Amino acid sequence: MKSWIAFFNILKKDIETYYLKPPNISWGIIFPLSWTLMQFIRSAGEMKVIEFLPGLMAMSVLFGATSMLAVTITFEKSGRSFERLLLTPISIGTMVAAKITGAILFGIINAFIPVLFAVFFVNLSGIHWGVVFIAIVLIAATSTLLGLLIAVSANQVFEAQSLSNLFRFPMLFLCGLFIPIQNLPGFLHPVSFALPLTYGTDMLNGAMAGTNMMSLLVCIPVLFIFTIALFAISLYSIQRKWIL
Repeated sequence: MKSWIAFFNILKKDIETYYLKPPNISWGIIFPLSWTLMQFIRSAGEMKVIEFLPGLMAMSVLFGATSMLAVTITFEKSGRSFERLLLTPISIGTMVAAKITGAILFGIINAFIPVLFAVFFVNLSGIHWGVVFIAIVLIAATSTLLGLLIAVSANQVFEAQSLSNLFRFPMLFLCGLFIPIQNLPGFLHPVSFALPLTYGTDMLNGAMAGTNMMSLLVCIPVLFIFTIALFAISLYSIQRKWIL
């Protein structure tokens, strides 16, 4: 019971304190929103919108989730409030789970902003929304944990955002968001398939446009493996850098 109370209060505090911080607004909301508007304005037909909507949703999750963790962790590290959390009588796993849950929720909300614009341009009735939701949750989880790994290594918000961009912008082109992986040079294919966002984007492409390369029986287990592995690595990094 105490763990659940701690989990809820950490999550509530993060939502109230960090959702509207300037870095979150600029990178987590304005950048995906402006990219979405740019793509919709330049689109000239229903098929084009359906083709790039999965990429817009995946990008919105990626930037929203990673920005949230970068802001939350680095602000608390600079204010030394994260050290007080580490001294509380709760497990590291509970504390980290509360931190990443807020970022996952932020990423999921971001994902459906492009959908709100898309309903004015195309008919979305043929989309498999169950698969879309599963994909969004898994993309948000892996993106959040990638953001946590970056935030653990950074001391200031601008440093965390800069490190995040080193990963985020290449992933826009390597994970099939806007350029199909089969159109990339062959030597980049192993890099693409080593990134979790590739599998989440492929699920979205299949559910929305029917252009997936892999089966759900491949993408979902791989994303679960990435999620578990990144969570374990994050716990290890926190214990090694801040506790031991």
